[in-house]
Amino acid sequence: MSDTDSFTAGMVAIGDEILSGRTKDKNIGHFAEVATLAGIDLMEVRIVPDVEARIVEAVDALRGRYDLVVTSGGIGPTHDDITADAIGVAFGLPVEEHPEAVSRLEAYYAGRDMPFTEARRRMTRTPKGARLIDNPVSTAPGFSVENVHVMAGVPHVFQAMLDNLMATIPHGRPIESRSVPCPYGEGDIGDALARIAKARDGVSIGSYPRFSEGRYTTEIVLRSRDRDKLDEAESAVRALLAEMG
Repeated sequence: MSDTDSFTAGMVAIGDEILSGRTKDKNIGHFAEVATLAGIDLMEVRIVPDVEARIVEAVDALRGRYDLVVTSGGIGPTHDDITADAIGVAFGLPVEEHPEAVSRLEAYYAGRDMPFTEARRRMTRTPKGARLIDNPVSTAPGFSVENVHVMAGVPHVFQAMLDNLMATIPHGRPIESRSVPCPYGEGDIGDALARIAKARDGVSIGSYPRFSEGRYTTEIVLRSRDRDKLDEAESAVRALLAEMG
C-alpha cells in the first residue's frame, strides 16, 4: 500500500472480445490518464476473459496489493456478463438485486415505455452491501465493494462512471513530468543516464528511442512528485548532454 502522497491502483479489463481483438480497449488508457492527474499510480493491468475463476483470481491478486482496483466490463444484461457474480465470490458475498438500482432502472425503462425484462434486471445485481456508482449515460449503475470499483466496459459509459467515482476516492499529489530532447541514441547515453537515475531517489527517468532522417535520437522523460528533485535531475541531464556535445 502507498503513503499519503500517492495512492496506487490496479485495473482488470474483462472481456473475451478484448482478448480476441474484436474490441480495441480504450478504458485502460483513459483510466491511466485520469489516475495520473489525480496523483494515483496505476501499477498493474490485467486483461482476463469472461471466466469467473479468472476474474476472481485477478481481483483477489490486485485488491490486496493496491489502494484501489478498477474493473471494466461484464455488468450488462446478457448471460456472459458475470462480473457481479465473480466479485461476489471474491468477497464471499451473496449477489442480489440492489433495491436502489431496481428503482432507478424501473423508472428509466418506464419513462421510455420499454419493458423491464429479466435480462435488464440483471443489471441491478450486486454483491450484498455494495455501494452504487452513478451512470448518467444509461442509468444502470456500477458498484463498489471495499476498494474494488466495478464499471461498464462501453467506453463512454465507463468514462462517465469514472468521473463520478473519482469524486469519491482519495487523491494523491500529482506527478510532474519534464521532457528533454536528446540528439544521441540510447546506447550512447545509457550508462551515464543510469548513473544519474541511481543517484536520485524520488525521480523516475525514462528514455524513449526515436528514429528520423536516418539517425537515432532519444526523448528523456523525468517524472517526480517533488519539484525541487525534478529540477535538479533535469539540470543534471541537460549538463550531461552539454558535456557530450
